[in-house]
Amino acid sequence: MDDETTHQLDTPLVIGGSGLVGGYIVEHLVRRRENVLALSRSPRTSAGVTWIRGDLQQPDTLTFAPFDTLYCTTDAILLADALPLILTPSIRRVVAFSSTSVLTKQDTEIAEEREIIRKLIGAEQTIAALCAQRGIGWTILRPTLIYAEGRDTNITPLSRLIRRFGFMPLVGGAPGLRQPVHAEDLAIGAIAAAGCPAAANKVYALPGAETLSYREMIGRLFDGMRRPRRLVSVPPWLWRVAFGTARPLYPTANVAMGLRMMKDMTFDATPAARDFGWKPRSFRPVFD
Repeated sequence: MDDETTHQLDTPLVIGGSGLVGGYIVEHLVRRRENVLALSRSPRTSAGVTWIRGDLQQPDTLTFAPFDTLYCTTDAILLADALPLILTPSIRRVVAFSSTSVLTKQDTEIAEEREIIRKLIGAEQTIAALCAQRGIGWTILRPTLIYAEGRDTNITPLSRLIRRFGFMPLVGGAPGLRQPVHAEDLAIGAIAAAGCPAAANKVYALPGAETLSYREMIGRLFDGMRRPRRLVSVPPWLWRVAFGTARPLYPTANVAMGLRMMKDMTFDATPAARDFGWKPRSFRPVFD
């Protein structure tokens, strides 16, 4: 997929420009020599970018120079709340990131997750409605499992567990299917979607190039660390018991995370490939 599009954008704004996907968007836009504006909560400087210090949670304090395309890689829920104060007559396109979790976690047993999903679905609807009211084209992108070696919060923490313990427990053998997607591919896809009329006013899943069992996905982490695969299957009932004991060590985890190893979470990339040339890389992570 080529990140050069036929429609040249004048001044894009990247909300979340210092984040994982947003950072790649900024990088690729600078390569195109666009006049990039980027929002960050902390002071930053970099060539080709006008950094704006601010917080999306306080949209009434934000002031931007005119821009025509908005990329938002941060919390879509916050964007939905702030959008009425951000949209201006100069804007032609909004590209916002959501998550395939709106589909895969609707039946989660964790009440907090169900509430987040409810809010995220509402945020997608709000973003689309606000843009439609103002005649602004919108595109909502739903990535699958995002990674970027050493930087992400999905795959990299698993590699650290492998490095620490030398093995990985897999609930029920972990047959559930996954499609990990690289953060840079998401950035390239977002830019392509922004410049593509066919992608206006649509929602897309953005899965990675390969569909792997969770077990094989973890196996490739071992491969990328040049370690022998040591995968231990754990019955679901034992996982529940063991998790209760180990939870103090991993306060941000929950029991459903392990149980989802048995659940398929796959999506069709055909619409994105057809409309804006979505073509992500294979999952072959390398860890130093």
